[in-house]
Amino acid sequence: MESEYVKIFTGDFLTSQRIQQELEDIGINAVVKNKDESARLAGFANPVPNVLDVYVHESEVQKALPIVEGAKA
Repeated sequence: MESEYVKIFTGDFLTSQRIQQELEDIGINAVVKNKDESARLAGFANPVPNVLDVYVHESEVQKALPIVEGAKA
């Protein structure tokens, strides 16, 4: 099964939250995947702590990328 969501950012908690908020401000609903929390709930340790992934629907990638670039600057 192929997802309609595309990962646009991987990074720290604060930057991920900032990107998510800025995307919401322009009407894009981002999905943030917290690898630490997923690993903890499954009973495993995450080898790279404090890293989150931000996904958006494939139809909104081009609109979302400038926000990601601005957050990384």
